[in-house]
Amino acid sequence: MIPKIWDWLTDPANWSGADGIATRVQEHLTYSLIVLAIASLIALPLGLWIGHTGRGRPLVSAANAARAVPTLGLLFALALWLGPRLSGDLAFTAPSIIVLVLLALPPLLAGAYAGVEAVDPATRDAARGMGLSDGQVLRQVELPIALPLLLSGVRAATLQVIATATIAAYVGLGGLGRFLIDGLAIGDYAATAGGALLVAVLALLVDLLLAGVVRLLVSPGLTGKQSRRRRVELSAAGPLIDRRRDVIPN
Repeated sequence: MIPKIWDWLTDPANWSGADGIATRVQEHLTYSLIVLAIASLIALPLGLWIGHTGRGRPLVSAANAARAVPTLGLLFALALWLGPRLSGDLAFTAPSIIVLVLLALPPLLAGAYAGVEAVDPATRDAARGMGLSDGQVLRQVELPIALPLLLSGVRAATLQVIATATIAAYVGLGGLGRFLIDGLAIGDYAATAGGALLVAVLALLVDLLLAGVVRLLVSPGLTGKQSRRRRVELSAAGPLIDRRRDVIPN
């Protein structure tokens, strides 16, 4: 089976055309970016507001509880209800986009809320004592401190959307899921396994990219790397300091 998968992946004919791998990867990324952009515009400001004000916490609990809803069942239900009311490609893409947005909301909302909620109250009080307004406290103090958890939520949502977008092919959405659905329909198991492998590789590459973004945006002091590096430097310098003490008389 592995040689067949390799042959399918390396066949130039499978990479070109409207149904080729390159086109499907582009479609998959496009749909994922659209979903994440819509979900971020909804969840991130709401999560920051809840964490900053302390109001609306039940919304976070309700969003986390919504994760228990079967994604495939919700997709079919929405496609059957919304599809006949729309025309053209929108009848297939709209239900999938809506369901994937609902899937991405909980981790984004929880990450933004938890990041701001975890800020030390003394830090907020000090910022207000310096004359900062509530908006300035949120933007200049709470948001930078909340970035590690907020970006963790973004990474979790991104992986879920990329992985779950494959099942949206059941209702006509494009992307890499077409290889799985069409491959199973015609018994082309090399294409099915190859499509699944492409989804996994795509999710891994995107997660590595986001990990690099996290390293660029998050202060080392918030991740603990700076303090660990300082301890290593001090431990390495310890023997040298001891030798200097032995050489220099008191």
